Amino acid sequence: MREVPVITKLDMVFGNTNHLPPMSEIPERFSMMSNTFQNHMISKWFFEGLKQEDVDKLIPKPGVDKNRALAAIGAILRSFEPAHEHKEAGAAFLLSE
Repeated sequence: MREVPVITKLDMVFGNTNHLPPMSEIPERFSMMSNTFQNHMISKWFFEGLKQEDVDKLIPKPGVDKNRALAAIGAILRSFEPAHEHKEAGAAFLLSE
C-alpha cells in the first residue's frame, strides 16, 4: 500500500502529479479503457464528476483516510501535465491501493 500524500488547496486547483506512479509501475489491468471498477469510477469522475452515492461505494483499506486519498487522486485528475492515458491508469491504480 502506498502512502497517501498531503494535498494542498493549490494542488486541488492546479493539480499535482508528484505522487503519480510512472507508467512502468502501473499494472496493465489499469490501462485506459480497462474494464475494472476503478477505471469506470475514474472515467466517470473525470468526465461527469462523482455524486455522493458514487463516493459511498468506495471503501478504503484499513488505515487509509478516504478523504485524503480522494484528494490525492483528484489532484492528479486536475493536472494538465501527463497524458490522459497516464492519468487515468495511474488514478485507477491508486484508487485500487
